[in-house]
Amino acid sequence: MEIEELQSAWIQMSQELSQQKKLTNEIILDMTKQKYQNKFTMLTKYETIGAFICFVIAFFVLLNFGKLDTWYLKVCGVLTLSFLLILPVMVLSTLKKIKNIDITNGSYKENLKVYLKTKNRLLKLQQVGMAIGFIGLLFIVPVTSKIISDKNVFLTNLKVEQYIIFAITLVVLAFFCKWAYKGYQKITQSAQDLIKDLE
Repeated sequence: MEIEELQSAWIQMSQELSQQKKLTNEIILDMTKQKYQNKFTMLTKYETIGAFICFVIAFFVLLNFGKLDTWYLKVCGVLTLSFLLILPVMVLSTLKKIKNIDITNGSYKENLKVYLKTKNRLLKLQQVGMAIGFIGLLFIVPVTSKIISDKNVFLTNLKVEQYIIFAITLVVLAFFCKWAYKGYQKITQSAQDLIKDLE
């Protein structure tokens, strides 16, 4: 009888250990999933604030679009609106997609494939945004100048101070873009490492 009791106790203990191991694995997976999603929470907040600012500026440009009284200023206005509306929406939708990848379901290989594809799209959007940001100064500045001070910069001789301010703006923009892009790379690599840890 004692052997049967020992066997029964052993089987019960074995089942309890198995359940405990399963529960521990689930907790670890949930914590990893939470860490993964948290990587993109702050980025999403910053991008949402940025998108809101872009939408407010776009609304302001739309309200004052009639002040753009030449064909080339209207083209600059359309380019400005496109930049302010399309790019933020694309970045936010890609961030939502990458944040919502369920790294605990599906195979490791499939999750990593989806992640890498979305990560590359997100980083490419950042590169495109930076490039358009620099080029955008050529069409955003004329629109802003015309709407705010009713001056057509294409017909105005710029002063030395204005060239200096423009150059300083480019340098500051370059440093900011480099810093922001490195941040994106760091966060996306860290999230990728979390996925690899699940292998």
